[in-house]
Amino acid sequence: MSKIKSLFLLVIVTLLLSACWSKRELNELAIVVALGVDKVDDEYEISIQVVDPSEISTKQPSSGRSPVVTYHSKGKTAFEAIRKMTTLTARKAYFAHLQVVVLGEELAASGINDTLDFIARDHEFRNDFDVIVSHNSTAKEVLNVLTPIEKIPANKLLNSIKVSQKAWGSTLSVSIDEVVNTLNSNKKSAVLSAIEIDGDTKLGIDQTNVQRIKTPVVLNYVGLAVFKKDKLVGILTEDESRSFNFLNGKIESTVEIIACLEQGKLTTEITNSTTKVKGQFKNDTPQINVQIDIEQNVGEVECDINLTENKTIQYINKKTAELIEDRIKKTLVTIQKDYQLDILGFADVLYRKDAKKWKKIQGDWSTIFPELAVNVEVRVTTQGLGTMQNSLLHKTKE
Repeated sequence: MSKIKSLFLLVIVTLLLSACWSKRELNELAIVVALGVDKVDDEYEISIQVVDPSEISTKQPSSGRSPVVTYHSKGKTAFEAIRKMTTLTARKAYFAHLQVVVLGEELAASGINDTLDFIARDHEFRNDFDVIVSHNSTAKEVLNVLTPIEKIPANKLLNSIKVSQKAWGSTLSVSIDEVVNTLNSNKKSAVLSAIEIDGDTKLGIDQTNVQRIKTPVVLNYVGLAVFKKDKLVGILTEDESRSFNFLNGKIESTVEIIACLEQGKLTTEITNSTTKVKGQFKNDTPQINVQIDIEQNVGEVECDINLTENKTIQYINKKTAELIEDRIKKTLVTIQKDYQLDILGFADVLYRKDAKKWKKIQGDWSTIFPELAVNVEVRVTTQGLGTMQNSLLHKTKE
């Protein structure tokens, strides 16, 4: 009797686990790795970058075709435009492997809430892809550019963000979840990496763009795009973007150049940066205190300087700290006076410090923020001198 019950239970469980009814074969899908959204008049123009599996396969030789194909479609909504894409593609677009979404500059200026609502709502989209903004070009043009080294341009778009953020500090990797959460917040404004096309966009489509030693058209990240609510209002310069990342605690490594004591210059490599942001209320007046602790190595010396002396190291530390601090203060003027947008989340810092006092000033935050006192202190420690203690110039003079 127990055997019959066990067999009956096994049959029921087997029926419940038969979840392949909705399966889709790989040869029935068009795998989308990048999505572009533009606003053209009153319509949305959707661009998708689809992988050609036969061209990226290591088991069979390339036929010389492009490793990706882009398709474009227009509609009154982004959802409609994607569905209309089926009239162009041989297979249904599959977005589970999406790596990056490019928002066109015109769309971003008019507002991105509706577009992000569709992307975040659709169950087929994952929530770990990056969102970026095109600058001086459309998202369609960006996705049409073929890139060297990386066969799939979407990989280049994503890798460049992450590599630059780790080694230079002017970009910021922002996922769709982070964008949506920031836009839903009443305290902080959104910031996204901005990309532009360097070169003739018409040449970027041609296969010869990846067949030359000197690539005529490249995709280049130019800084961070600043949003007021859901609308693009401007772009921070490369230096301002690095300063923003210093304040935001996102700098992993970068390079600084300081003047030597007499003439020439010295380049340092920052290997670690830690940012502490604290809020306080003095007589109910809010202020922010930022402390940035930096560790660096000497990377390149183009002057006669003795690195074995303590006073030289102290000079390098002081000059590097002054350089970074001065650049950060100038960036704060741009953020507070020009944009007047709390993209650094100072409101959250003050709220966590004293929720009651924050609620008293919350309604006037838009007028308080431009005049908010932000005290910045940068402390630098030089640890390594490289494989040589002194420069060749110093040794020659000795």
